Formats: sequence, structure tokens, C-alpha cells
Amino acid sequence: MKFVLLFLACIPCIPVPGAAASQAGERKPNIVFLLTDDQSTYSMGCYGNGEVKTPHLDALARDGVVFDCHYVSTAICMASRANIMTGKFEFRHGCNFEHGALHSSHWASSYPILLKEEGYLTAMAGKIGFEVTTRPGKKGVLPAGDFDKWGAGPGQTNYRTARNKSMVAYAEKYPHSSRAYGAFGADFIAEAAKEEKPFCLSVSFKAPHKPATPDPLDDEIYAGRTFTRPKNFGREYGLHFSRQSRQGRQFERFYGWNYADKYDEVMATYHQQVYAVDVAVGMIREALEQHGVAENTVVIFTSDNGFLCGSHGYGSKVLPYEESSRVPLIIHDPRHSNSGKGLRCDSLTGNVDLMPTILELAGVDPPAGIDGRSILPLYGDPESQIRKSLPLINVWGPAEVYSLAVVTSETKYIYWPWSGEGYEPVEELYDTEGDPLELENLAKGQQKQLLDKMRRSYDGFVDQWREQAVPYHHYKPFAVFFDRGIPWEDKVSVVEK
Repeated sequence: MKFVLLFLACIPCIPVPGAAASQAGERKPNIVFLLTDDQSTYSMGCYGNGEVKTPHLDALARDGVVFDCHYVSTAICMASRANIMTGKFEFRHGCNFEHGALHSSHWASSYPILLKEEGYLTAMAGKIGFEVTTRPGKKGVLPAGDFDKWGAGPGQTNYRTARNKSMVAYAEKYPHSSRAYGAFGADFIAEAAKEEKPFCLSVSFKAPHKPATPDPLDDEIYAGRTFTRPKNFGREYGLHFSRQSRQGRQFERFYGWNYADKYDEVMATYHQQVYAVDVAVGMIREALEQHGVAENTVVIFTSDNGFLCGSHGYGSKVLPYEESSRVPLIIHDPRHSNSGKGLRCDSLTGNVDLMPTILELAGVDPPAGIDGRSILPLYGDPESQIRKSLPLINVWGPAEVYSLAVVTSETKYIYWPWSGEGYEPVEELYDTEGDPLELENLAKGQQKQLLDKMRRSYDGFVDQWREQAVPYHHYKPFAVFFDRGIPWEDKVSVVEK
């Protein structure tokens, strides 16, 4: 069993066979989808960290099911959020920084649009993270008019509530955005509870994304605290990683963001920002109880990507390593007989699976051809599986750091294609179940059978990329770049350095 927090004792995972979901008459359930930005699993008590305070998230975990093997198929916010909305891998929707906005054809089949068409009241607050365009390559616009209540904003948004145009009404009482989003959610629940329609509330917190800007109300929470470093903390534990992985900003930020010399101070700020999110989650759940809709409301909590925070001597995200690509996921369906049992699930899930999960909850058929699969069967039986593998994609930043990986519930294979100028293509293979700290690269060892198996899985995703990538935003050529069988001289012109 994979332990999610690797430097402290983990909460034991005790999977229990599922039971059929209870029915709340013919009413469709309300759905609350809560998304954070750059939140690692080790920032939460329910993932085993006894040094942090996340009481409301821990309560949500006890009430629902915790997923211990949940990955984002692109570990950067813009693409990850588009993955969540559409249920498609990045090369299928073509949306990311340096590439382009989300095309309206993909937005038209996103979960907020499909739920609204099904009669749901919808609300969106926070950092939506992308814009929608009708023409590939052209600037997009925010889809504010597609929601019944709007509290989101462009770009990275701002921690100061007053600087977010759609949230200024909350600025005086809640000057920091995290609690303001909690208040927005509570208000929408109060309004929606009076209607005869089901509702879907999506709140996308900016926290704990940089620049570190915690709510001053929480300054005493971690004042003077020290934190246990993970056992893979520091540059000496990343020497076996590819040279390619050291070319992006993630490598420099081990020092630039002070993990190397001010770890306790940096992590106190990080955890303080998560604490404010936890408070907001409490505000939203209290509103569900107060307005009598808690028993028919499914709550989903996750993050758009993780954060390295000094593991292996790296900072930030993007890379396909565990701390960056594996994130928390909690689902609570109060109608289900498995709720309240403190169950955990080790089966592989991905951010593309959230969209079809939400649609199944609402009784809406998913669009044909999406990559995601509903997670709900795992809620009923945490020992079952919905998928065998997921791709982990990075085509952002310096071309040297572009990578494609494949992860299963037990193993991870990473391929770094960049060659020339002293580089050679690099393979990495990790036993993420037995070696969750990713300290030993098995690609050059005696694991040839496993390596061949993971290579075949990798090649399958390259084939899918070749056949199904969008024909715009420069995604098609990456199938050549990631193909292990094509020599470097035939790749070099494909990706501009």
C-alpha cells in the first residue's frame, strides 16, 4: 500500500467492499467542487501530516473516501484545469500557457455547461485559470455569462479580495480571498437552497499558489513552528534525475524560493495559506447544513497540481515526480452507505476522471471520446479499479524539460527526449509503491521485463497523441518529439528551443 506522507506516520488505509448508493428519492444531488492551486498531499492532516492543522478537510475525509493515488495528467494550472473541465488530456483540448486558450468546442462539453443544460444552477468563483476562444491561436474571454453566479477572475487573480472585480462585495468583511470565496460559496448555497433546481458550486482557490500571501488572521497558527523535512529533501536525493529536469525554473527555485535555507519559514507560510482554505471549506459545509441541503450534496476536494517544496532539491511543480503530480482527492457522498467509514482507496485516478464523475452524479451521460472515467465505482468498492495507467505530460517551459511519463498504481516510467549539446535521451523507472520517495531509478537495473511493459504503455500514449491531438496550438508535432523510435536529428526541427 502506498503511503502518501513519507516522512511521518500515515493514517492506515483500510479498504472496505462497497455497497450500493442510497437514493434520495428522484432528486438530483447538489455538487460542490473545491479546487486548490499547488497543494501537495503533505499539507493535510488526513494525508498523515500531524504537524499541520486542517480540521475541516480532515472531517471531510472521515465523512467520505480519500484517494491516495490521484494524479494530475499535466502538473501546471492552466492545462490541469482544462483537463478537469473537459475530461480530456492536454493534447486533446490544446489549452496551456505558451500554447493557447480553450477552444469553445471543448468548453461546450465541459461539466459546467452540461450541468446547466440539465437544469442545474451553476456558480463559479476564484481562479478559473483559462479563457475560452472561438478561434485557435486567438485570445479568449472569460465564460462569465455561462454561470448563474460569477465570482471568478482572469489570470492568476489576487489574494486581495478588493482587486478581484467580481468579488469586491466581499472585500470589506473578507479582505483575503480564501475566506471571501468561502463566503461566496455560502451565499450561493443559501440562494440555491430556495430554488427547486439542483446546484453545482465550483470554487477555485488561489491558495497556496505563490506569491506567498497568507491571511493575517492566521498569523499565530504556525508562528515559531518547525517542520519535519521529507526524507528525499535536498539536492543529494536528485542526483539520479535527468539532466533535462534541471533546466527549468523548478531546479533553481530550491534556492530561489528559500527551501534550502529557510525551510521552516517557507513551509509555515505555505501551510498557513492552506489553513485559510480549510476555514473556507468549513464555511461552505456549515452553509450546507444550515440550509438543509447537506444530505443531498456531494462535496469533492482536490488540487490542480502538487508542489515539490524542496524534495530532491527542486521547487515548484511541472515535473512528473510524485510531489508535483500526485495530489489530494476527497469525495463525500452523504447518500452512500460507504460514507462515514473513513475509507481510503489506492486505485489509480486522474484529474480527467473528475468531469465524468460529476456528470454521473448528475445523471448526465458523458460526451463520447473523453479520456476520463467516473470514479464513483471506487466509492462503492475502493479495492476495484477504473484504469490501469495515465500519461503525465509537460510541454511547458524550456524544451529540454519537455517530458512524457506513464504512471500506474505501482510504477512510473518517464522519458526525456531532449538530446544534442551534451544531452542524451533519458529513461527513468520507479517503483512508486515500494519506493514512493523515488530514490532509485530502475531503468538501468535488472527490471527489463517491467521496463519493457512500461515502454509499451508509453508508446501507446504516443500513438494516441499522434492520432488524437488537436490540429492547432502546435500539439501534433509532439508525437514525433516523444516517439522513442525516431532519431534526434529528425526531431530537432519539431520543437523550437
